[in-house]
Amino acid sequence: MAAKLQPGQAIARGVCRHLLQHGFASLEEFTPAPGLRVDAMALGPKGEIWIIECKSSLTDFRTDTKWQGYLDFCDRFFWAVTTFFPLELLPSDTGIIVADAYGAEIVRMAAESKLAAARRKKLTLKFARNAAERLHSIKES
Repeated sequence: MAAKLQPGQAIARGVCRHLLQHGFASLEEFTPAPGLRVDAMALGPKGEIWIIECKSSLTDFRTDTKWQGYLDFCDRFFWAVTTFFPLELLPSDTGIIVADAYGAEIVRMAAESKLAAARRKKLTLKFARNAAERLHSIKES
């Protein structure tokens, strides 16, 4: 029997399912740089990189002190929250995704801030290697 998902994990699961329908490959709990761990990173069909931070409560959002450090590692930054979250509290230049464990909807597109080519290449390679390592570890178990 599978373990019950924590609220933030359930949100991330729904986000990743939704993004897959739009051609984005996603990884949960991705580390773009030492000291940073994002809830989800998505790689789009044109090489675009999105970071999604999942917040299961207002307290979770208010105590997040690292999110602005993620902006240098993506083309677009999104918050993913439940339908009960007060959306007006989220920064206006960030995207909003409303999600549950089964799906999601982008309710506000994030402002675009293109990554430099060298950083994009480094992150894309790291994403690919991380995905391959995760697949390999599944096959080994």
